[in-house]
Amino acid sequence: MTTETEATPAASPTQPAAVVPPAGAGRQPGRPPAPQATPPALKSAGHVIVDSLVAHGVDRTFVVPGESFLDVLDGLHSSSIETIVCRHEGGAAYMAEADGKMNQRPGIAMVARGPGAANAHVGLHTAWQDSTPMLLFVGLIPFAHRDREAFQEFDIKAWFDTGAKRVMVLDHAERASEIVAEAMFAAMSGRPGPVVVGLPEDIIRQQIDPALHPAIPVAAGGMSRTDAAALEAALAASSKPLFVTGGNDWTQEAADQLTGWLERHHIPAAAEWRTQGTVSFDSPSYVGPIGYGRPRPTYDLLEETDLLVFVGTVPGDVITDGFVCRQDWTKENFLVTIDPSLRGRSGPVSRQILAKPDAFVRDLAGISLPAKEEWKAWTARMRTEQQRFAALPPAAPAPGRARMDTLMANLVPRLPEDAMVTFGAGEHTNWAHRYFPTRRYASMISARNGSMGYSVPSAIAASLAEPGRRVVTIAGDGEFLMNGQELATAAQYGAAPLVVVMDNQEYGTIRTHHERHYPERVSGTQLKNPDFGLMARAFGGFGITVTEDRDVPAALDAALAAIDRDGVFALVHLVVEQRVKAY
Repeated sequence: MTTETEATPAASPTQPAAVVPPAGAGRQPGRPPAPQATPPALKSAGHVIVDSLVAHGVDRTFVVPGESFLDVLDGLHSSSIETIVCRHEGGAAYMAEADGKMNQRPGIAMVARGPGAANAHVGLHTAWQDSTPMLLFVGLIPFAHRDREAFQEFDIKAWFDTGAKRVMVLDHAERASEIVAEAMFAAMSGRPGPVVVGLPEDIIRQQIDPALHPAIPVAAGGMSRTDAAALEAALAASSKPLFVTGGNDWTQEAADQLTGWLERHHIPAAAEWRTQGTVSFDSPSYVGPIGYGRPRPTYDLLEETDLLVFVGTVPGDVITDGFVCRQDWTKENFLVTIDPSLRGRSGPVSRQILAKPDAFVRDLAGISLPAKEEWKAWTARMRTEQQRFAALPPAAPAPGRARMDTLMANLVPRLPEDAMVTFGAGEHTNWAHRYFPTRRYASMISARNGSMGYSVPSAIAASLAEPGRRVVTIAGDGEFLMNGQELATAAQYGAAPLVVVMDNQEYGTIRTHHERHYPERVSGTQLKNPDFGLMARAFGGFGITVTEDRDVPAALDAALAAIDRDGVFALVHLVVEQRVKAY
């Protein structure tokens, strides 16, 4: 028996069915019927959503399936979009968020209603705080069941409205393509971020005209003549200028152009926490990361510089060490961001330049000043500090327990020029901050909201998006098990990252904070772990557990060989001493 919601074509539940006139109505007697245009073949709204995503350049979506959006899944079946079926909605959302960081369009995740939407919320928060363009499609109960406490019913706007740029619900099937275009635009325009789209299961089955809504252009802004004049004057008056790059809204072309401009003028640039690579690790203008756990010289930079130019980011909580550093209102700060609200900003604002990074760098190229000798000395001093900080430790193993220093000293020389690193949150990430050679934009993919469990999903997304690149993820033992099951997804779709699990049997960052405030009272941080190398082999990849430092080089060689020879992911489980830090 066919129900009303399954009938095709169906009327919108909020609109009456169209009245069909009787045959020949409106025709004068004796006159032949007017020729009728052939109506377009109809498609379901779910299939039109998929067609719209294809038209917007989406090539991959990360999914945990649900019965509430089966028609969209059916549309994906015959589309050019690769459907990556994940093992948990949190992992799917993290993968979509990482995909959004690497591309000039949003990452796409699809999950079911209620519990599925709740599990995906962690990735949405990451996208919100990291300014990452992302679309989260959520299957919903049928329109006709709304507000009746139906199975897995929830209020999608109440849940997500404070943590997304927009929350949209497809209540009219004929707007399916329009909703996709609006959602893509909202995610990319202004300060990028996540958008949530609700899909009632009966609405997406309705048959509609398949015509697609065109993509909506996103404004990039740019420097006005007065902006350029003000920046040029500020630079000319400055003795110690400093640029800080950040955000996810760059292209490689703009990153290269900015790097060249900085080098020609002998002006230094630091990287916002966990966004290294916009200015190459090897550039004479690159002077290190600024954020939690940063080395002292780059902390002092913020107070010592007489002109700060933030590009793609703002001086927020992490950069200013909890709204403490660079708060003097006499300081000069230029903020280059397309967000007119300056959300997250602290401290002085001398001028805001309303521009995305690419548009700003395009206009910056028109400013040319003679390089001052004091600029050269200032940049050379800070570059020397960075080179000293990033110099690799000895590669020769030391007696005793395995060490991250030894692993990094052996790994870095084996990396190709375009290698990329991903990681989640914890003290284990500092080895990447310090030593990993980030030479391209988006060569460091991480969660700047400090979200744990990000390492494996982000490495899978990176490996699928860039299959020719060496992708490395560094995970702590605490965060690894939060989404380690996504190694099954890696095996299923051929993602082949190198996964390093630093196992110090504790939540190290939290213990550090605890000991600072409650000395000699270790509480709530200690862990007992399984054999992660064995776990990796069970999932179908290469896995090895290393407890002695002398075995680190050989284990690393074997892992890299497995990736290159067999095309599988490889995991090195490094069991290390507690309380050993990168710096």
